[in-house]
Amino acid sequence: MSVENLEEAAPPARHLGVVHDRGTVDLPAARRAVADLLVALGKDPSSEHLADTPRRVANSYAELLTPREFQLTTFPNDEAYDELVVAKSIPVQSLCEHHLLPFHGVAHVGYLPGERILGLSKLARVVELFARDLQVQERLTKQVADWLQEHLAPRGVGVVIEAEHMCMSLRGVQASGARTVTSALHGLLREDRDTRQEFFAVSGISAS
Repeated sequence: MSVENLEEAAPPARHLGVVHDRGTVDLPAARRAVADLLVALGKDPSSEHLADTPRRVANSYAELLTPREFQLTTFPNDEAYDELVVAKSIPVQSLCEHHLLPFHGVAHVGYLPGERILGLSKLARVVELFARDLQVQERLTKQVADWLQEHLAPRGVGVVIEAEHMCMSLRGVQASGARTVTSALHGLLREDRDTRQEFFAVSGISAS
């Protein structure tokens, strides 16, 4: 079969453009706010060492709070694949909305395919979509699961996030190394005990 015929016979991919509506970061205002914060902390933002800090901090927060646009690419599930698809240890970095300090760790995202399957890199893209925001881990976990359930229409979705929070490690109780684990489940991963346990086992999480 020729290349042209192969291309004609290939199953159509479906693309869903993903955008966010969180507004844009006002960089000049952010720079002024950082300078004011330095003054409030007893520092001199005009000193040689801090002169460029407001710009750097404003740009850093803009990057951390702005997800990249992407297309959710799905394909027909022509082989009727009906077992779990799990992407393990997807890096997660976000900002605690209570202290504006980072939390970071990994996400394990799985789904039971329905009529369509997903381009695997898009699982990491969806995690990033919601992680680049002021967050709490519980909400982040649920947002990823809800979004995939709505847009992919699988028979089930599971999301587990394990993360260390700098607001807990560096201040307050100073419990360095402590990790918080959250999960969100839909469909058969929530309703069927065996499927749920399989997802947790593949993700390396004890479900006993």
